[in-house]
Amino acid sequence: MTDLDQRELIIDHYKHPRRKGLLATPDARHQDRNPFCGDEVTVDLVVRDGIVADARFDGRGCSISQAAASMLMEEIVGSTPAQLAALDDDHMLALLGIELGPVRMKCARLPLTVLQGALDNLHHSNGKELES
Repeated sequence: MTDLDQRELIIDHYKHPRRKGLLATPDARHQDRNPFCGDEVTVDLVVRDGIVADARFDGRGCSISQAAASMLMEEIVGSTPAQLAALDDDHMLALLGIELGPVRMKCARLPLTVLQGALDNLHHSNGKELES
């Protein structure tokens, strides 16, 4: 995919986010914000039989943070919490498919940070083990 195609995909996810909207009864929820720009993301997870059965987000902010959240939520359904715990910044860059400077990287990282917080909540608060 060309850089232009990737940028168009990001804009499409920003304007038409996938998996947006919080769940009534998630197994885990976490919210955080980027203090530098004010981006906010909340992630809800439902885990059944050790697999993420549903993942949703809500938030507001720049096109990078919101598109990254949309793309990440779309990707993680069907994964195990242990697989998700292994995701890193390089994964977010690959998912977005464009080069980002340090400031914009904070925007792209926010959904992953919130996902990791939800996984921690799932593990600690609900007594569910991270399964591989």
